[in-house]
Amino acid sequence: MNLASILVASAARFPDRAAVKLDDVVLTYADLDAASARTASLLREAGVQSGDRVGLLLPNVPHFAVLYYGILRAGAVVVPMNPLLKSREIEYHLADSGAALLLGWHEFAEEAAKGARAAGARFVPVEAAGFAEVLAGVPPLPGVEPREPSDTAVILYTSGTTGRPKGAELTHDNLTRNTEVTRTTLVRLSEHDVIFGGLPLFHSFGQVVGLNCAISAGAGLTLLPRFDPAKAVEIIRRDRVTVFAGVPTMYGAMLTVPERGGCESLRVCVSGGAAMPVEVLRAFEDAFGCTLLEGYGLSETSPVACFNHPDRPRKAGSIGTPVAGVEMRVLDPAGREVPDGDTGEIAVRGHNVMKGYWRNPEATAEAIPDGWLRTGDLGVRDEDGCFRIVDRKKDLIIRGGFNVYPREIEELLYEHPAVAEVAVVGVPHPLHGEEVVAVVALKAGSDTTPEELREFAKSQVAPYKYPRAVQIVDALPKGPTGKILKREITPTVDVLS
Repeated sequence: MNLASILVASAARFPDRAAVKLDDVVLTYADLDAASARTASLLREAGVQSGDRVGLLLPNVPHFAVLYYGILRAGAVVVPMNPLLKSREIEYHLADSGAALLLGWHEFAEEAAKGARAAGARFVPVEAAGFAEVLAGVPPLPGVEPREPSDTAVILYTSGTTGRPKGAELTHDNLTRNTEVTRTTLVRLSEHDVIFGGLPLFHSFGQVVGLNCAISAGAGLTLLPRFDPAKAVEIIRRDRVTVFAGVPTMYGAMLTVPERGGCESLRVCVSGGAAMPVEVLRAFEDAFGCTLLEGYGLSETSPVACFNHPDRPRKAGSIGTPVAGVEMRVLDPAGREVPDGDTGEIAVRGHNVMKGYWRNPEATAEAIPDGWLRTGDLGVRDEDGCFRIVDRKKDLIIRGGFNVYPREIEELLYEHPAVAEVAVVGVPHPLHGEEVVAVVALKAGSDTTPEELREFAKSQVAPYKYPRAVQIVDALPKGPTGKILKREITPTVDVLS
């Protein structure tokens, strides 16, 4: 088994179809297949062998797909990195993974070269100009290097919210099966589909639901290197996009685009990476006239674990039911399953669960103590078997002995007409232990006050839940996928008065 085989198979069936494009740059399946085979040959010449780790630091450009499948074809392991990382972070990823080679986009060469040098790795800059000419003179590596299903294909580094980033080892079996399940039962792709590629390809969501699903189906992937809502709408209209994969902040941002006509090609949209506010989901479906399916997963689950299936009743605010071949439970702190309707930690078992954390058996044993991956997310299963995320376990606020789930208050504040984005966090309090604070960004042209927002929430939830302080900011910090980063939010408002 080798994940790169999905490209070989589609290239044989659809050689002349567009595989990956960025505006006017288009790679057909034949182009992508040949370029990745030549990349594999170059890697062999550079001494890369099966099982070696190779760093990949590129934005959403067609070259990412060429190098990604080229590394896999050579039997090596892809170590994707955010191109915005600084040299110190790049050094850590390379040194921890043991990658001796880093392929990086030329626009980020300075930090990449410094990081590689510090890690004792070789850095090779990748430029659009001359890239095809370099490959043209290299004989392609025939076929793909055979790999075992349990061999590692990709090492994805977690965001490091609870310490230094850990490398989740995703196997060829993990990624191939998650791609197949997502493609056939959730998004239901055919070669006639066009997928919007605005999610970062270095992230598991963009890699599997975007790149791998598209390539497996023989569909097209149209890329956007840096998300911009107006450009996204333009791409949907221009390329007749049928499937949009995004995170909640993307959908919220697209609602601000005044000219949304011409997007009738959209068939289905999928959302993950963070909880989708129900108000945003409903508003997007009304505005764009398509179905939006919310799902759930994380890097450690390759990533898709649970989804609102297109052939089953959908529950707004729910992440649906586990995908084929995957089980989910809700557990108490002792690891016992709790009754339906009770809150506990979500645990996952199935073909999608990672092999483990790279060279970190202690963290692996803590995350998967009994074959069930502890996700760190609090959730509930209802009587129909549908799951709902309550909050991140570590985001739980305990105020005066009462549990406050930030997502509940965030959902409420999203209902206020002036609110564009909101994050509810806990801050230390000498009397209550923690106090509830809301940090809010307003819609363009909207006007309100912290007092008004506080009273809005106070009137609709129990007294211990409403935010005693509201801070209005220009924008909330976000990660590479557009997910709001609560760990970077430090409220400056006074909660003692």
